[in-house]
Amino acid sequence: MANPISGPGYLIRGFKLINQPGIRRFAILPILVATIVFGLLIWMGYGYFGGLLEWMLPSGDSWWATLIRGILWPLFFIAVVLLLYFSFTVLANLIAAPFNGLLAEKVETLLTGQAPEDAGGVKDLVADILPAMVNEIRKLGYYLIWALPLLILFLIPMVNLIAPILWALFVAWMHVFEYVEYPMENHRIRFKQVRHTIKTKRFLGLSFGASVMMALLIPVVNLLVMPAAVAGATAMWVEQFKR
Repeated sequence: MANPISGPGYLIRGFKLINQPGIRRFAILPILVATIVFGLLIWMGYGYFGGLLEWMLPSGDSWWATLIRGILWPLFFIAVVLLLYFSFTVLANLIAAPFNGLLAEKVETLLTGQAPEDAGGVKDLVADILPAMVNEIRKLGYYLIWALPLLILFLIPMVNLIAPILWALFVAWMHVFEYVEYPMENHRIRFKQVRHTIKTKRFLGLSFGASVMMALLIPVVNLLVMPAAVAGATAMWVEQFKR
């Protein structure tokens, strides 16, 4: 697994790891929490949108009001589906941050037979919720600092021909950075050192990040990509970076 293009193998291994006894519940829990949060948001949006239509349109059986409702409700559901597809991973990562650290801890324990020395286990999960979410927001800021200039490249003639390639490389890099950080955080390796460590095997990391990026495009499978990526990145950390 040491060659630079073995990253996809770690993601596949991650899918196998999250199905192991003792690991499965830590993979399912954050997805369940994110699903409940999304369900509540959709339910609230449905209520507010219905109330908005009732306020804007006259009551009764007016044909034009019925027609407008018949157009707007399908558009609402299409918008919900698109929002769910494109934002589920972002919100799930934010919600699941403390759980992902625990998942990485359990996977490392399974692979090495020894828990990370600085990991707190379940008892410290609640205490880590706020710091983990703050860290996710910090990573989002790092993402935006680099994403905005790259998006500008799409507007520059000629340069925009290579902009999609640069964007794909950037997204792949952010994915490996996102998921390898969880096992490294368990060893109290912080933000700047995480980036430095990943750069020592840049192509391995990029191939892993690219496989995560492609898997996120597959419906249904993308719901399991997050915990699989955490588990696969933990295996990659143990075997490639921990030394």
